[in-house]
Amino acid sequence: MHGNLPALEAVLADVERERVDAIVIGGDIAAGPFPRDTVELVRSLDAVYIRGNADRLDATADGDWEEARLWIEAQLGEEAVSWLAGLPFSTVLDDVLYVHATPRSDEEIVTELTTDERLADILAGVDQRLIVAGHTHMQLRRGRFVNAGSVGRPYEEHPGAYWALVGDDVELRLTEYDLESAAARVRATSYPRAEAVAAQNILSVPSRRDALEAFGG
Repeated sequence: MHGNLPALEAVLADVERERVDAIVIGGDIAAGPFPRDTVELVRSLDAVYIRGNADRLDATADGDWEEARLWIEAQLGEEAVSWLAGLPFSTVLDDVLYVHATPRSDEEIVTELTTDERLADILAGVDQRLIVAGHTHMQLRRGRFVNAGSVGRPYEEHPGAYWALVGDDVELRLTEYDLESAAARVRATSYPRAEAVAAQNILSVPSRRDALEAFGG
């Protein structure tokens, strides 16, 4: 969700209407314009959490991400930063393995360009009927590997909040929300990347084609 509070609020309204048995938060929770409010909302849920690579808030980048990272840490405070970093790598519910990226890494890339042979190697040793991930921000179904998409920062053809409803099978969902209002709320923050997020991740989004060119297989 990348700290996109308006998108999260919209998805949770849809989730409530579905009367689900459990909510799984797939990581990359706070790294965005509303880190504290997003974490507080997420922690108020009766949910299961896993850690995304962005939740580690690694001090390994430079430029605008480093400035944004320091701002996010200051907004969150020490306790919330520690909570994010300490989230589990994966969880299993109803014979479904939930991970952020793949069963062996929170940064490994799987896309529609990934070869069948490489995907089989990535999933080797996993006995669960489904593996549900996120990370690349693009919804995907390949056999028993599912990418639920991204609530707060999708790489798709249309803006919105992308997620998945998991039961006997998987329904890939899109929740529409008030993009203009969300962008205005983002621009009103002091987040260092507020304008870029409002313009490039809410009002418009990177296309799958551009993301695939960047990610490869």
